[in-house]
Amino acid sequence: MKKQLVVVVFLLASFFSFAQSSKTINIGVLVDKDSKENLALFEKLKNEIRSVMGQDTNMIFKSPLENNYDLELAKTNFIALEKSEVNIILAFGVINNIALYQQKSYGKPVIVFGSVNSDFIDLPAQQNTTGINNLAYIIAPLSYKKDLEAFNSIYEFKKVGILVDEYLPEALPVRALFDDYFADKKTSYSLINIPEDGNIANSLEGIDAVYLAGGFALTDDAFKKMVNIINDKELPSFSANRKLDVEKGILATNQPATNLDQFFRRLALNVEAVVNGTNPSELPLKLDYNNRLSLNFNTAKQINFPLRYSMLGTVDIVGGNSSYSADNTYSIVDIMNGVVNKNLGLEVERKNVDLSTQDLKTAKSNFLPDVSASATAAYLDPRVAEISGGTNPEFSTSGTVGLQQVLYSESAGAGITIQDNIQKAQQETFNAAELDALLNASVAYFNTLILKTNVEIQGQNLEVTKKNLEISEQNFQAGASSKSDVLRFRSELAQNMQTLIEAGNQLSESYYSINQLMNNPINLEIDVEEASISEGLFINYKYDDFKDILDNPKLRPFLIEFLIKEAKLNAPELKNIDYNLRAIQRNYRLNSSGRFVPTVALQGNYNLAISQSGKGSVPVLGSPVAPDGVYNLGLNVSLPIFQQNQRNINKQTAKIQEDQLNIQKANTDLNIENNINVLVLDLTNEIANIEISKVAEVTAKESLGLTQSSYAEGAIPLIQLIDAQTNYLQSQLASATANYNYLLASMQLERAIGYFFLMNTEDSNQAFMQRANEFILNKN
Repeated sequence: MKKQLVVVVFLLASFFSFAQSSKTINIGVLVDKDSKENLALFEKLKNEIRSVMGQDTNMIFKSPLENNYDLELAKTNFIALEKSEVNIILAFGVINNIALYQQKSYGKPVIVFGSVNSDFIDLPAQQNTTGINNLAYIIAPLSYKKDLEAFNSIYEFKKVGILVDEYLPEALPVRALFDDYFADKKTSYSLINIPEDGNIANSLEGIDAVYLAGGFALTDDAFKKMVNIINDKELPSFSANRKLDVEKGILATNQPATNLDQFFRRLALNVEAVVNGTNPSELPLKLDYNNRLSLNFNTAKQINFPLRYSMLGTVDIVGGNSSYSADNTYSIVDIMNGVVNKNLGLEVERKNVDLSTQDLKTAKSNFLPDVSASATAAYLDPRVAEISGGTNPEFSTSGTVGLQQVLYSESAGAGITIQDNIQKAQQETFNAAELDALLNASVAYFNTLILKTNVEIQGQNLEVTKKNLEISEQNFQAGASSKSDVLRFRSELAQNMQTLIEAGNQLSESYYSINQLMNNPINLEIDVEEASISEGLFINYKYDDFKDILDNPKLRPFLIEFLIKEAKLNAPELKNIDYNLRAIQRNYRLNSSGRFVPTVALQGNYNLAISQSGKGSVPVLGSPVAPDGVYNLGLNVSLPIFQQNQRNINKQTAKIQEDQLNIQKANTDLNIENNINVLVLDLTNEIANIEISKVAEVTAKESLGLTQSSYAEGAIPLIQLIDAQTNYLQSQLASATANYNYLLASMQLERAIGYFFLMNTEDSNQAFMQRANEFILNKN
């Protein structure tokens, strides 16, 4: 009973203690315009303030009061909050900034972040607080002038269109500011109001660049419309507001991504200070962060913006949401079909097949009749003609038609057989070249994917180096590290930049290779689709089935045996050798027993006397008259007896060629067996790499994060951070490319067996897998 009483007393004491220590703070909020985006940011701000204040303080946030860009309403809203039960007033927006500036006195603590550009605030360099009772400003390093200088550093515009919200020129002296800025410049500007729907199409005439100095109130659809209009006109654009604008399609900004978090933290710390009794007039004015250029790569490509490699060290490259696409985007099947249909090297081989077909036709033509016709005109010495008795006229013309027909020839018959086999061998040479071309296409495709991934990861690594450089600079300023750390990271930044440039050039070279393989214009802008095992195009093919068998040490030897068997059946190299062997063997028979077979040919001629004149053209009276046309036929049988020993020499040569081809065939068999065994080992390595690299990447990423934190706290040396970054880079590359390497090794194996799954039908692939399964089951 005593124990229970003690517990009850303890709980009551704890409750009363908590009730006495807990306090409630009411926060009033003023905004220019309420929106879904602002509500999301407001929730984030509330969480940050509650996190800083802790559980001992009950923070109650009133619903934001909006002025809808009405200055008088902004003043009315402030007075209403000032008279309410709120303890602190947070004010956001340009209109609220102006309204509170004109208010002059403040009955309750007010913290203002007005989004007013620092160009309009002329403070003494030494002034760090407002010095006004109950009023605190937060001034961020926003500057139209600095933005325009940064914009001009990446694009030398002649006349820039400055987009502002309609209320801004009335609320602030923006015209005077820009007039003063451009007064001594060779460039000019045009001030353009942003309509609610974002349609600025009719306001961009005569300008070659756009500077976005407003647009906070635009809906997502209106903002997208405005960005599309700017980019469709291929106008470089620059935002004064935030990096998010760049991610939405604006070309560039000078605002970093981290300033919002920094701003929320400052607001939360200011609220904490006010709650703890500090007068807002004593709070620091300036919110310092480093401006940093960000550039949307897709937008740059879409508007043909000249990207310079020198930008990479100082500019953050982001993808954005703009719809840039290359002239053509190819899948692996597109490339393989393009190579088969248009590759010039393959076309040369195709012509070789056509030429061998012509040689076969020539060989067969030896059994076709050879018919010839000729005409002759003759003039004879008239003295001879006169005494010829009419048999040899002075002037005469005649015609002859001749026929030769081979009835049987061992040499001609052997020539047909030999040329037929040579033509088939040439076809197999083409088939081998086609398989090689398909492999080259797949190698080019996967190499391009690997190089694309390399560019992305090298870009990420460059950003990590930039972050590490910032940490080292902060450590140096805080005295936690030496200047040598900063210099080392600057050196690393330069090296990473060079690596990224080289990676980009290698990717461009791979695109050139694909264009060459497909007989495209070399500079055609192309892209390739992503590839993954059993996804997309690969979903209907059997790479996972092979993967499972390869990963089974018991079944792997049987699969290898099956693949070798299939390879020898399919290999065009072996078929080529077989056809050449048949041609050689037929040549051997021709020069051995074939030389005793005679050649039989039919010959015939028909001669026609067309005309006779002159002396001797009239036969002597009483002598016989020769007919105008005469013919003769003959049968020719020939048998070579001794041809300078050429037959024996040809027979010996054919035997040597046969032996050579048999040796070549045996060597090709060994090469096939070796290649398949090696490629299967490569595939098993890639299977292991796929799983191991995933684990390594996760571990390396976590290790890098911990190492960065430790370095920022001065707990570890610089070299350890560099090692962690390098390890993460390598693990990223290994993990990202393991899938591609497996598929690439699969393509190499398919070339070795002479069968590409992607170039065959689903039924053929099913039949192939069924043969494999039956073979393995019979062996198992």
